[in-house]
Amino acid sequence: MRTGSEPVTARSPLRMRFWFSVWGLIWAAFGTVAFALTGRTGWAAACGALLLVVVADLAWVVHRIRQGPHYQPGRDVPPYAPPHEPPYEPPDAP
Repeated sequence: MRTGSEPVTARSPLRMRFWFSVWGLIWAAFGTVAFALTGRTGWAAACGALLLVVVADLAWVVHRIRQGPHYQPGRDVPPYAPPHEPPYEPPDAP
């Protein structure tokens, strides 16, 4: 049983970030194609650059999701104990 101050039902926002990245991927791809077809190369390049950023973010999120929960402690791991040292006090000035 955990006794720390962290919430027991905490969830990682990676799934939400995954779906936001998919949404951004769709719109960036649509914007790139639409602006390229209308001859607005500057806007198409901007959407293309945004598309690359979204793809990189999506790849990172998928990588982290596939790593699984191995880096998160389970319920049987107790929280960190508070430090037993007294707080630092600067020496008295002469």
